[in-house]
Amino acid sequence: MTKRYANYALAYALAAMAGGVFYREFTKFQQFTGKTTLSVVHTHYFLLGMFFFLLLMLAEKSLSFSGSRAAKAVVTYQAGLNITALGLLARGLTQVWGTALSRGMDASLSGVSGIGHILMGVSLVLILLDIRKKAA
Repeated sequence: MTKRYANYALAYALAAMAGGVFYREFTKFQQFTGKTTLSVVHTHYFLLGMFFFLLLMLAEKSLSFSGSRAAKAVVTYQAGLNITALGLLARGLTQVWGTALSRGMDASLSGVSGIGHILMGVSLVLILLDIRKKAA
């Protein structure tokens, strides 16, 4: 499992870098100078992706906590992270393009990111419970 977590960390580091480059180049190409949520896709992938899985790798190496429940929680965590990132990407693109959103569409974009955050939060608690169980 430690190798798998290391591979996940690497994948999210690459996604974070791609997100950062896309933000910089896309806003420059569009001549956009305001604030946009595209800027936080980069940090979400670095912190909640790469850094999280590096920490998880260290916890796995020292505690060997991973079981079927932890594996399901990790998959759910990744789904939540990527749903969140897609929501942020969609919101950021509409901001850069200056797209006027209806109230329903605006709420939908917020809801997508919210669902992703909820999935990550619940998964994180389940993973921490598994780690605590092994640490005792």
